[in-house]
Order: sequence, then C-alpha cells, then structure tokens
Amino acid sequence: FPLKSITESFATAIHGLKVGHLTDRVIQRSKRMILDTLGAGFLGTTTEVFHIASQYSKIYSSNISSTVWGQPDIRLPPTYAAFVNGVAIHSMDFDDTWHPATHPSGAVLPVLTALAEALPRSPKFSGLDLLLAFNVGIEVQGRLLHFAKEANDIPKRFHPPSVVGTLGSAAAASKFLGLSSTKCREALAIAVSHAGAPMANAATQTKPLHIGNAAKHGIEAAFLAMLGLQGNKQVLDLEAGFGAFYANYSPKVLPSLASYSWLLDQQDVAFKRFPAHLSTHWVADAAASVRKHLVAERALLPTDYIKRIVLRIPNVQYVNRPFPVSEHEARHSFQYVACAMLLDGGITVPSFHECQINRPQVRELLSKVELEYPPDNLPSFNTLYCEISVTLKDGATFTDRSDTFYGHWRKPLSQEDLEEKFRANASKMLSWDTVESLIKIVENLEDLEDCSVLTILLKGPSPPEVASNSPACNNSITNLS
Repeated sequence: FPLKSITESFATAIHGLKVGHLTDRVIQRSKRMILDTLGAGFLGTTTEVFHIASQYSKIYSSNISSTVWGQPDIRLPPTYAAFVNGVAIHSMDFDDTWHPATHPSGAVLPVLTALAEALPRSPKFSGLDLLLAFNVGIEVQGRLLHFAKEANDIPKRFHPPSVVGTLGSAAAASKFLGLSSTKCREALAIAVSHAGAPMANAATQTKPLHIGNAAKHGIEAAFLAMLGLQGNKQVLDLEAGFGAFYANYSPKVLPSLASYSWLLDQQDVAFKRFPAHLSTHWVADAAASVRKHLVAERALLPTDYIKRIVLRIPNVQYVNRPFPVSEHEARHSFQYVACAMLLDGGITVPSFHECQINRPQVRELLSKVELEYPPDNLPSFNTLYCEISVTLKDGATFTDRSDTFYGHWRKPLSQEDLEEKFRANASKMLSWDTVESLIKIVENLEDLEDCSVLTILLKGPSPPEVASNSPACNNSITNLS
C-alpha cells in the first residue's frame, strides 16, 4: 500500500537500505570522499578555530568517549568529538562539495567514527556498516536538496550543510545505531529543529561550526529519538517543517527499496586542490592559463606591468571580497585567488596565511581588479564559468576562460592525486606509517571486519616534528607546491 507521507518514505529508506543496495560505483566514490574528508580533518586540527572549539568542548565529560582525530591526548563524549572533528574538516574550506550545493561528507563521517568507537557492540561495526551509514547520510542530503529549485544555486540565505547536513547526520547515526523506521522518523523531526545557520557567517571563523554542529546535532537527534522524544510525523512534507528553509519547496516520495537508485551513482562530488570556496577554483584555473602568457612558469609576476584585471564571474556576493583581511575572507574572495595565482603561479595551504594576504604586491594587484557579471553566468556549481582578462600598460590584453577545473565532478581528481592530497594534509599530524596505513584501510574499507582498526589510527600519535603548525612567512610563496 502507498506510504502515508514523504517523511515516512525517508524513514523507511533509512531503516530499510542494506549493504546489498550499495553499488560498486557508490562504494568507490564514497571511499574517496572518506579519505579526502579525513585528510581535511587532520589538516584542520592545526587551525585556530579548531583550537577554540576543542578547548570549549573539554568542559564536557561522559563515561563513554571518542577520539579527536590526530589528538591522542583529547577524548570527548561522542557528540562533542563529532562536533570538534566536523569543525576541523571545514576549518579551511578544504572539504568536498556536491551539487546541488553542499559539503556532504563533513557532517556525516565524524558521526560514524565517534559512534563506532564509543558504542562497541557484538559483532563489531564493520567497514561495510560504516559505508552503508555514510551513504545513507549522503543520500538524505542529496534527496532533500533536489526538492527545491533554489538549492541548485550557490546559497544566499542558509548554509546548506547546516540544513541538510544536520538531517544527513541524523540519518547516518540512526542507520548506524539500527533504529526502527519509527525512531528514524522521529530523529529526522528532531534534527529539523536543530537545523539552519545563516550565510552571513561565511568567511568567518564561525562558518566551520556549521559542519560541527550538523554532526553533533545529528547524533543528539538519534539519541533523543532512541529515548522516546517525538516530533512532527510529517516534518519533511510541510512548508512549515523542512520547507521553511527553501522557497518553492516541492518534496517527493523516495523510490522503493526494490528499485533504489543512489544519487551518488549519478552525480560525483568535487574535490578541492586548495583550501577555498569552490567557485574560486574556476578563477584560479583561468588565472593560471593567463599567467602563461605573461611570465615564465615560476617567475614572479611584475605587477607594475599590469593596468587592469577583469573577472567575469557569477554574482555571488559572499565571495566578492575586494580586499580580504583574514584567511577566512581570502578563502571567499574571487579577487584574492585570482591575484595570488597571477602573482605566484600556484595556490597552496600557505597562500591563505595573513602574511601572504597582506603582501604589498598582492594589495597592489587587488586594487586593479574589476568584476563583471555576464547574464549567462549563473551561480551554480554545475554551470558557472570564469573568464579573466589582464590588460598591460602597453595596451596588450590576454584573456582565458575556465568552464571546468581539475577536481570538479566533470574532471575528477585521479586516485593518485587524491591520495597525494591526503598525504600532504594528514602528514601535518600523523607519522608516515600511519598515513599509509589509513590509505590502505580506506582503499579496502568494504573488507574491514572491525572499525576499531580505523579509529585507533585516527588518534595519532603526533610526532613532534610533524605537529608544528606555525606558518613561515616570506615575501613570496613561489617555492611552495
């Protein structure tokens, strides 16, 4: 007989999806997402916002605890371990991005590693258990985003991970904990009341909290549902429910389990090659092409030769920051990423240290940047482009355009490059042996019989020679790769 509501169809899918529903493509893509997310999280433990979040979270204690990634001396209740690890993942905006726009993995993976460690069971949580719950959490986010046309565009009001990420986290936790369909429905209802954070906090230290809170609130929703807390049984059906977050909300019942089709089978994610808002990756790609016309490959750009720089981009106001003054603003600045690429020939993690942002050559170039918004350049990660024109003082103009950058789902990172990114990020906190062990475990995650093998490695330890996070500031970063 037909399901009574859309909310019920989600609860039925969360409860009813099995390992056998996973396809080979979904398993392979989700393992790449997991590896990349772990790397972003390890690197993120070097940031100030992580330090603040972890110091705050230490005031909480419990008789069960979970690991903070790369921090062998810190253990927290699972909700707060998930919170702190989620903050670390998004602290540099280096985590994956999907379409419709969200960062899908950061709200889900910390939930599962925290629960796998804090709630040992017999039989043990396996790698397949983790993969299934992870994909349920990703799937719920994608399905919800497809219910609103507004979600196809780069967001203007709510930061999507704080909305759909919270429900994805609750779904993943519910699946991992083996909740009944009824309890899964209650967890979703509870999660909706935890969801939502405004885009006004983009480009600030508060934005990473959106991912951390999504992870934390998802676990809380599942635990509260387990204890009998109830919410609206049609929360996903109603404009006054989940529909409050999106205009023109039009939800649909999920496919039946007998013929279930995963969104991740149809649409891969984007992996970033440097830590900044995804839209800036088109800018960097176009700027790198133009730079080849101006100077030799790694030579320093003579800024006094340049008269004018024009960026033709979509109108995304929170990434329009003409003179960024912090690392978080620079990560959300079309202008800064274009100028840094033109000046240095590459964008790296140290590119966003404040000593690099405030170089006189950078500020000089920033003063020459103008933005144009072509009407066909819509603010969607699936269709946007960047065109850059650099005019020299002798009148010569060089123009190039990027429609797709390397790392986008249309031009995905190779497995080799994805692993190299992980090594570069994780080695800031882990020994070489641990890094390589994690790569192998994730590569064969579907064969892992006991997730404790993974969670033990996530602790560290952190050798003193790789634990330092003090940036070295020079006048140029052209020697960094």
